[in-house]
This record gives sequence, C-alpha cells and structure tokens, in this order.
Amino acid sequence: MSSDASGSASAPSPHAGYTAEQVRAAERPLLDAGEPLMRRASTALAEEIARMLDLPEAPDDDEAPDGDGSEGDDGEATDAAGRSIVVVLAGSGDNGGDALFAASHLAERGADVRIVATGSALHEEGAAAARRAGAADLDPDADPDEFERVVRLADVLVDGILGIGAAASPALRGRSREVVARVLELLGPRWAADVGGAPRHPLVVAVDLPSGISPDDGSVPDPTVLPADVTVTMGAVKAGLLREPGARFAGRVVLVDLGLGPALEGVPPVA
Repeated sequence: MSSDASGSASAPSPHAGYTAEQVRAAERPLLDAGEPLMRRASTALAEEIARMLDLPEAPDDDEAPDGDGSEGDDGEATDAAGRSIVVVLAGSGDNGGDALFAASHLAERGADVRIVATGSALHEEGAAAARRAGAADLDPDADPDEFERVVRLADVLVDGILGIGAAASPALRGRSREVVARVLELLGPRWAADVGGAPRHPLVVAVDLPSGISPDDGSVPDPTVLPADVTVTMGAVKAGLLREPGARFAGRVVLVDLGLGPALEGVPPVA
C-alpha cells in the first residue's frame, strides 16, 4: 500500500514505479540548480518517524535547555525515562546522509538517537548535525552488550544503509551485512515474520528502499534484509518496491515529493 506525503498534484503517482536511472535523471537538473533535495528528504523522513513515535515539536532555540539530556558527565549516552529510542543504521552515502539529518531532527525533538556506522565512514555533514543535536555513536564491535541492549529496547530502527546508488547487486556486504545479520539474530525470526501483521517492537523504517533489494526489479539476492514496516521513498516510487519479492520487505510505502513530477512527465513507469 502506498501513500503520498505531499499531496502535490505535480508529484509522481504513488502507484507508478520507476527505475533508479529514471529517478537519477529526474533529480539531476534539480541538483545542478542547487535544490536542497537531501534536506527536504530528511525533514520528511523525520516527520514520518516523529508521527509514529508521537514526538513533540522541537523547542525554539531560546527555550532549549543548556544540555540535551542524552549524555552523562563522561559523555556516555544514557537512556532517559520515557524517551523514544531510535537506532539509525547509516551507510556512507547519500542514503546515510538522509538518515543522519533526520536523526538530528529527531534528537532535537527529544528522541534518544543512536548512530551505527555500517561502512568505513559516515556522511560527514549529516553525522555532525546529528551529534550536535545530541545523537550518540553506538559501535557493535566496541560494546556488543550495549548494542544488544539498545537494539532490543529500540522503538524504531532506521535502515539508511543503501540507496539507489548501490552496486549492480543490491546484496549487503562486509560490515553492513554483519550489522544487519546481528540485528536479525537478536530480534529473532518471529519478529521478522511479524512484519505487516502483529505489532512489532522495534519498528523498521527504510530510507528510500530496504537495503538489500533491487530498486528496479525487486530481486533479493541475499535474505539478510531488514523487513520494513514503513518505507519512506524519495522523489518517486522505485519499481522494486512494487515488485515481488521486494514488495514483501517494503511495508507501507510513503512517497516524499521532491519536485520530480515535471521531469518524469512522459517518462513511462516500469511498474
């Protein structure tokens, strides 16, 4: 089931699927013109997650407390009673950047946000914004017990690992695959099977598409994929979200309008 987060008449149809190349071609003139597509995408992503968690609006700058309340005196993150816990699995590319800028918005609104780097680096500007807002890093290797504790307590896991710029095969590799495999093992097969059915805890929100499925044909070459309860897809719906078996991992699809409608007029969807 798809929905449109913008309601704009010029937005692409939430029922039409486009290839990664079609979407990139539609984005190109906007990016060349300096349009802040990542900021728009991350803000919409944060709003969707904030609605799911019923987070309050961010305080005005002059009302914000001196400390964000997420760190102790030694700089180590601590859970505050009643705060929603959001774990962001962030890759090194633009998909990770979307997730990290969204993380900054969620931390500003009171969420306890933890960042798990799934690659060799993080999107620099997005990571800096998230940390300034109070998000804390979580290293599965340096502190496996804390990683297990936080994943089990999390309200939302954000899958910001891979986007449409992934390699020819969308299968996760290396550290990103290891992290997702550990999450799946911790939460168990019953949790994974309950997607779309019984209420799950934590919920999974995928950024653009669940990492590990093909954006074009929906193929899933490796089952090491976090099944999403919600996929917040940017600009236009990716065809792989509408095709099996990928659609099975996508959950509810929310389309964020980035202004690609005019560029996609006359471009035939493939799904």
